[in-house]
Amino acid sequence: MAIATLAGGCFWCMVKPFHQFDGINQVVSGYSGGFVENPTYEAVCSNTTGHREAVQIDFDEEKISYEALLKIYFKTFDPTDNQGQFYDRGESYTPAIFVHNSEQQQIANQVIDDINQSQVFTKPVVTPVIPYRNFYPAEAYHQDYYQKAPDHYAAYQERSGRKGFIQAHWGDSND
Repeated sequence: MAIATLAGGCFWCMVKPFHQFDGINQVVSGYSGGFVENPTYEAVCSNTTGHREAVQIDFDEEKISYEALLKIYFKTFDPTDNQGQFYDRGESYTPAIFVHNSEQQQIANQVIDDINQSQVFTKPVVTPVIPYRNFYPAEAYHQDYYQKAPDHYAAYQERSGRKGFIQAHWGDSND
């Protein structure tokens, strides 16, 4: 089994796209990259802990590759915005790829180069590739939120602009 840690704005929106693929064992919402141990949601949202909302994905590399995960990941948010995502602004909502080793770093940099070469976006990808430091699972009520509150999740996707952005750039491939 392998681990990927990815931030792309609101972690509620980062779980569902991965759940549909074979080889994904678990997707956990949480906080990554900061300097405060065991942060709470309220602390992270205050933008004083250094953490980003993120997901940690436990996956089987024999069924799905890290590169394939990143290709899914880049279809879930706006990788050209490093100030937050859609109407969620601030450090805790900024995207990042937290790499666990040099192989993940190399793959992440290549996927970013490929996306930039494809010119699917009018601006370059600015999502940083950062060495993994930590991950703390979020509170239980944040886990699998799209299943717990499907109507609120769908409304959030729509009103935040995330769904429209994804559809404009990638079609209906993810929600």
